[in-house]
Amino acid sequence: MKVLVANLGSTSFKYRLFDMESEEQLARGGIDRIGEGADSTCVAEIGSNRIEASQRIADHAAAVQMCLDQLTDPESGCLKSVDEVSAIGFKAVFAGKLSGIHLVNDDLLKAMESLADVAPAHNPPYVKAMRQLQASFPEIPLVAALETAFHDTIPEPLRMYAAPYHWAEEYEVRRWGFHGASHRFIGTKMETLLGSNDAKVISCHLGGSSSVCAMRGGKSQSTSMGMTPQSGLPQNNRVGDFDPFALRLVKRLTGKSYDELLDELSSEGGLLGISGISNDLRDIEKAAEGGDKRAQLAIDIYCADIKRYIGQYLAILNGADAVVFTGGIGENSDVVRKQVCSNMTFAGIELDEQKNQTAREEGIISTEQSAVQVWIVPTNEEIVVARQTAQVVKGE
Repeated sequence: MKVLVANLGSTSFKYRLFDMESEEQLARGGIDRIGEGADSTCVAEIGSNRIEASQRIADHAAAVQMCLDQLTDPESGCLKSVDEVSAIGFKAVFAGKLSGIHLVNDDLLKAMESLADVAPAHNPPYVKAMRQLQASFPEIPLVAALETAFHDTIPEPLRMYAAPYHWAEEYEVRRWGFHGASHRFIGTKMETLLGSNDAKVISCHLGGSSSVCAMRGGKSQSTSMGMTPQSGLPQNNRVGDFDPFALRLVKRLTGKSYDELLDELSSEGGLLGISGISNDLRDIEKAAEGGDKRAQLAIDIYCADIKRYIGQYLAILNGADAVVFTGGIGENSDVVRKQVCSNMTFAGIELDEQKNQTAREEGIISTEQSAVQVWIVPTNEEIVVARQTAQVVKGE
């Protein structure tokens, strides 16, 4: 069985193709500037072959068609025909109570559309692309693996807000949590690395979008993102945790509407909003090294919030066996890892500075004396979605 995993943006399409018998990655690629009226850059890596092309791509259906054309190319492709693709899996974000893994149908798409204001950067492009692909490739099953599904195991006291109770029942207002595929991968991987199926792990998925998750036995017990992907840690340009009543004051002082202010918080906040430089931590770290105070403040706020959640989860789990850093920032920023783990010896966390500075691949970066192991583990969200997609197609 071969499964294509799709990662969609409003104007982008990234994919990986897996042979699920061996879980071997057969190909990966991406297309940008979809539907922008300009030529897209189309890159595919199929085995040892790298293919680059440039052409105008009208929509996501055309992007998938180009991807399939590359994969079935007689000379450089890895498929004999499109019929070999058993399903397309999507790392979908939010459908409220329709959490879990589902074949894409009208009920799911309507649920995602009705909650587009909760996940405005994610749901609209996914719904649009899924409808296009249903029409263009009716013979290929589409499967949505909702990001919230992994967090269904969180106990009710840690999922509910202290809002009016009927909000949860009638409006689905609760801490749903996201980055489920990444945290699920880390939970499964750490069971193997620690040699335990009951390990207490704190997973720090740090990147353009970031969250922290407490896990016991590979199951989510609490997570930093709440009702929406705008909450929890500061993101690249999203505010993270924020007192909503502050909006009333800013609305009065600026004359802006609530929608305008929420758009600002979700596009001009986070690392970008504090630093005033960039939403990319690499740029911010470089500026901080040069003495930029706002850049350093952005790093300090980001690390302080990560540490705050780790502290909460040490309490919830009654300690931890491991703290794991993953994602683009988690795997590559020794600055963030050092600052997050500093002054944590009370909790049994002691970082090895040399290992932290040099490590980029999977491995332990804590000292031998550290009671809690600190790891870098590259995540693989796509293989998680591929496994879930294969299960649905097989009727499991």
